[in-house]
Amino acid sequence: MDNTLTLIKTVYEINQLEEFATPQIILAGRSNVGKSSLINCLANRKKLAKISSTPGKTRSLNYYEVDPHGYFLVDLPGYGYARCSKSERAKWAKLIDQYMLDNPHIAAAVVLLDSRHSPQQNDLDLISYFKHCNVPILPIMTKADKSKQKDRAKIQNKWEDILKIKPLCVSSKTGMNRTRLWNLLDVTAIPELAEIEEEKKED
Repeated sequence: MDNTLTLIKTVYEINQLEEFATPQIILAGRSNVGKSSLINCLANRKKLAKISSTPGKTRSLNYYEVDPHGYFLVDLPGYGYARCSKSERAKWAKLIDQYMLDNPHIAAAVVLLDSRHSPQQNDLDLISYFKHCNVPILPIMTKADKSKQKDRAKIQNKWEDILKIKPLCVSSKTGMNRTRLWNLLDVTAIPELAEIEEEKKED
């Protein structure tokens, strides 16, 4: 059965935050890394997450419920190229900090990285933030269809040297590694699923 995504809640203000006692996986990355496109690819729907020619349109925390497993993908505002004021950026930071604070339900953070570019400082800063919060990191390289395999491999190796884990390359356009990404998300949010799959293989 293929997973489905449903937008459950959108949070703009700290007072709109509420506790969901269910596993949550964060989606985070630069505002032009293709986060909305990836959400739509995972959902197999074109317009679940809004895509704009102007980067930085995600200005809220968006909770997407994953059916049938019941965990959440939590989409954070993008950074880097978003055209907004310093005060609005500060507002996002406070909202994200409050969401992260003493949240025992966060299973991991998917950090989206552009497969065409070497490690950028704001990506490294984001990774440091999650490490400081003791949140496991799942590095995913987007836009894999826009670069040659050998060039992509060089970037992968650079990230592997930094993170000690090789990023998974995906493409929202071609669907490359969509199933592998879903499998990774599922077993990260609900580790018991990995045991179930192993039992099926043994049978």
